[in-house]
Amino acid sequence: MQKLGEYIYRYRKWVLMFWILVIILFGFFALKLPTVLSGNGFEYKGEYNETRNILEENFGHAKSSIILVFEKDKAVNDDQFRNFIQNTFEKLAGFDSAETITSPFEREGMIKDQYAYGILSFDNKAESLGKEIEQLKKILKNKPGLKVMMTGEPIIVQDLNVASQEDLAKAEMIGLPIALVVLILAFGGLIAASLPLVIGVVSILTTLGTVYFFSYGADLTIFILNIIPMIGLALSIDFALLFINRYKEELQINSIEEALKITIATAGRSIIFSGLCVFIGLSGLWFIKIDIFQNVALGGMTVVLISALCALTFLPALLAILGKNINKLSILKLSDKQTSIWHTFAKLFMKRPIIMAIAALAILLVGLIPVKQMVLAIPGTDSLPAKYPSRLAIETFQDQFIAPERRDEKKVTVVLQSNGPIIDKNNLEKVSKVIDKLEHDHLVYTVDSPFSATGIKDDKQLYQLLNNGDKTMTAPITDYFIRDNQMLLEVYLKTDEHSAKARQWVSDWSKKDLGLKASFGGPIKFEQEIFAEIFQKAPYGLLLIILSTLIILMAAFRSILIPLKAILMNVLSLGCTFGIVVWIFQEGHLGIIPVDIALILPVFVFTLVFGLSMDYEVFLISRIQEFYLQTGDNSEATISGLTYTSKIITSAAAIMIVVTGAFAFTGVMPVKQLGVGIAIAIFIDATIVRMVLVPALMKLLGDWNWWFFGYKNKHKRDLSKKPA
Repeated sequence: MQKLGEYIYRYRKWVLMFWILVIILFGFFALKLPTVLSGNGFEYKGEYNETRNILEENFGHAKSSIILVFEKDKAVNDDQFRNFIQNTFEKLAGFDSAETITSPFEREGMIKDQYAYGILSFDNKAESLGKEIEQLKKILKNKPGLKVMMTGEPIIVQDLNVASQEDLAKAEMIGLPIALVVLILAFGGLIAASLPLVIGVVSILTTLGTVYFFSYGADLTIFILNIIPMIGLALSIDFALLFINRYKEELQINSIEEALKITIATAGRSIIFSGLCVFIGLSGLWFIKIDIFQNVALGGMTVVLISALCALTFLPALLAILGKNINKLSILKLSDKQTSIWHTFAKLFMKRPIIMAIAALAILLVGLIPVKQMVLAIPGTDSLPAKYPSRLAIETFQDQFIAPERRDEKKVTVVLQSNGPIIDKNNLEKVSKVIDKLEHDHLVYTVDSPFSATGIKDDKQLYQLLNNGDKTMTAPITDYFIRDNQMLLEVYLKTDEHSAKARQWVSDWSKKDLGLKASFGGPIKFEQEIFAEIFQKAPYGLLLIILSTLIILMAAFRSILIPLKAILMNVLSLGCTFGIVVWIFQEGHLGIIPVDIALILPVFVFTLVFGLSMDYEVFLISRIQEFYLQTGDNSEATISGLTYTSKIITSAAAIMIVVTGAFAFTGVMPVKQLGVGIAIAIFIDATIVRMVLVPALMKLLGDWNWWFFGYKNKHKRDLSKKPA
């Protein structure tokens, strides 16, 4: 690290030139990133996808559909409404991008009172219909008292993309100015305060530009636009705060070159260890083979690497050129009183360690209580802000045209496959038995099949009708339900949306021997596979994170108890965070309309915050260790470490809370919950845990904090230099 400091100081201009080229190059591709993002990221290669492919290839189901929802005011008469619909579909006659166009006049039940709907089917996936959607926007025009709205997966995907970009801009508008104020309070001057923001923006731009190239080999979700800035800005500012604070301290008693070398050797070492903790925390997401988790792992790990690299090269090069000008443009005069306040604060908590530890633990345990009530759900249409027409249109469509018991979220699609034609006598008998079993299941509302469509219960009678009956009468039934050796069944369940019972039902039936090969699909099967993948794979990621963090912290501090304490306190504080998130969002407090917790939240908050909170642990314990190696007095070292790091940890936490908490004012619900969750977790960690629980336990355990397999950290006065 000393050598790195020498090289960066010697070649500081070349380092800056390199980074300027990197910013220009990757900044260009960062601007192009939104054009290659699509979907909500919940893609999983399982039975659901296989069944969907069968339906698309064999049964002619569209890969994606756009629903046109028509609405009229009460003052508009029915003839005007019908003319408006007719004119709209006449304009669509030249729109040849759609495979099929179905108007409300072609089927019964598509016009109802003030509402009507039509369907445009496409042979392309929802995320690849950007040009088609823009063409439709030019064709579809509202009239006074008459309007037409587009909805369906392609529109909702596009709107989520737009909403995510708007949310990012809003969060930056809120977070960055407040972060600058906190930095000015920490450093007193504009130059020192602006550097962490510069490092944050450079890290984010470079990462977004880098991630653009990943789109050639992976499907990238739109949520990556929120995740990378959220992690990157918070982490970069953290690193820069630590680095600049130490540099300013060393500059008081050393030359610019020497101050830079010492800062890289001390603060730089802490940045490497804390960055490694965050990197490993995010790597735990790789075990979950779902696009959104893979995306966040990819983007998050990249932004951690680039943030650390930027803090260890670009920032030192800037400081080497600025030198003592870092203290110019001062707005506030910082005095030693601030340090003495933190010194008094540290001694206060060290005087009564048992009381402080018990009080802190009690608060964390109370926060845990609501966790047992947590209900997890995959983000859907309700993720969009209510103002978006696509959300309003899909809700109108469902309310007006789809009976509650027959909505998609209650449907399980089953494709039965036989040896030989499915309408042979033996095969129809087997199908009849399967349907009978399904209909007698207590959780099944109804089963749509050729039997229900014809009103025939007996398989022999159905055989006669399908093989010897009037083909013109049976054609619509066979076209919809039957393909050679395959038959489609649509099973509707008596369950609530996102029901654990429904997921268990489809899991159990997928494993049954039905006498025919059965492929299960539909929204419930989709949810079941997503939940199963997370619950099966997340423990492996959790194990990796905990063991790796334990080893890294043991290597960093030559201690057994300090890493164990850090991990246990992290788990406890995160549990408290989840309890508060449930209380706010699920139970509907603080003006929030009650909503289920996004399935991604517990996994993301744990992996992100577990690593991020280790920043504070590394910053604090590194400084305590320095003083302990100088004095050999654990209590004095803890007080001194708290005195010198409390201000910087508080500032870093305040900025991270502001940056992530700004997403609380955004519209996309999973992002809102994620931002609030991370902000709460950081607040708890930086206050109750890091400022109260850690010092109390450090005091209680004394020199045993530094025990390491029979080895104890020794008092070596020459290993580190006491800061000014």
